[in-house]
Amino acid sequence: MHIVFCGAAGTVTGSCHLVEVGGRRILVDCGLYQGGREVEQQNEEPFGFDPREIDAVILTHAHLDHCGRLPLLVRRGFRGRIYATAATYDLARLVLADAAHVMAEDARYESRRAAKRGEPEVFPLFDLVDVFDTIDRFGPKVRYGHGFEPIPGVRATFHDAGHILGSAFVELEIVEDGEVVRVVFSGDLGQPGRPILHDPVPCPPCDVVVTEATYGDREHRSLEESVEELYDAIRKAHRRGGNVLVPTFALERAQELLYFLREGFEQGRLPKGVRVFLDSPMAISATEIFERYPDDFDEDACKVACAGGDPFRFPNLIMTRDTEASKGLARFTSGAVILAGSGMCTGGRIRHHLRRELPRRESAVVFVGFAALGTPARRIIDGARSLRLFGEEVPVRAQIHTVGGFSAHAGQRELLDWWRASGPARTTAIVHAEPAAARAYKARLEGTRVVIPRLFERLKLSGLGRPAAKGK
Repeated sequence: MHIVFCGAAGTVTGSCHLVEVGGRRILVDCGLYQGGREVEQQNEEPFGFDPREIDAVILTHAHLDHCGRLPLLVRRGFRGRIYATAATYDLARLVLADAAHVMAEDARYESRRAAKRGEPEVFPLFDLVDVFDTIDRFGPKVRYGHGFEPIPGVRATFHDAGHILGSAFVELEIVEDGEVVRVVFSGDLGQPGRPILHDPVPCPPCDVVVTEATYGDREHRSLEESVEELYDAIRKAHRRGGNVLVPTFALERAQELLYFLREGFEQGRLPKGVRVFLDSPMAISATEIFERYPDDFDEDACKVACAGGDPFRFPNLIMTRDTEASKGLARFTSGAVILAGSGMCTGGRIRHHLRRELPRRESAVVFVGFAALGTPARRIIDGARSLRLFGEEVPVRAQIHTVGGFSAHAGQRELLDWWRASGPARTTAIVHAEPAAARAYKARLEGTRVVIPRLFERLKLSGLGRPAAKGK
């Protein structure tokens, strides 16, 4: 019995963990590397295993850094089943189709540039056909708390991770050679006490925990302070006669922002003249998917829905799906709040808005999510005086705000509270974290052997469990 760390080792993206049991192989997640060009080149590299030898995939949630290489896995020979919750299945279809579209557009653009240099055509990592083939491999859909057997000798159970709609952490009970080992993979863990989704379920007692530590070195600001900071940035930009850009992740972040913007207008904390534009086809579709799963909402969001309202919609919200409507936002020189992707400004419509608004001192850019090293968002946050967009250097004169409390990830304290419920586990592996965050989190863990694995490092599971009950 082994775990091989085939992604998210020493970095926050590319989650992919291989579990080997009795000659069979399961993957927990198969995500894209996201960040600068150098980071993303890793997506084309070999997986570190033969996709044809993978028997099943267990998908924790639908963020690209957890599901984004599934179509490539299928293209290279995977023919097993992909297990996920119903909401994750719906969101993953949307996310993967959008990724294929973006990759096709990027490949066409790069091919035109390559042709001018006499270089070969550029091809996308995967295409829509690969996505459709991947969707065919999903099923059956799994409910929280209901065990299933992806391969003989392994029983898996999803528990609510409270990160995005449908997100789960997975508990594996592995039996081999008279020994049973319980392993928990955290996926991504959300913050408790947030609106819309339920709080993360505590980690069950287990022998091994493979845990994310994206924010293992810090706490988030309180949600109340973060909401007020967002409102304040909007009010000040409105008084200056400018606009507000919010680079937004389409899943969870966009819906949470809509939730609080609705509250802000209803409570009179935001100016009535402000118009909000959700300028992201994927975020619009994701919001519609959220609305299909009211049973997954927490008490606060349920109250709004049960009263006949919609947690994510309000009168001055305008959703812009098509390209022409997005281009038309250029006519709004003040009083607009524009939510657009991508959250790290690596692509999407936000880059067009940034080119227009960054040079304007009266406007503001509000970052409400994690920005990986090397991304345009991180460069702006770190104080860059200009940003290269569409071949030109664009000066950064707009007011820049970083509002950390909206993160969909647990902070250090919440991570520790979740982990302590494990027993503590005999062994803890820290993944999905930049090196400094992993080291800081390791220093807080007591009573466990801590591993910060390198890429493709193997963790032996045999000997970490206990004797199996007779008959197993």
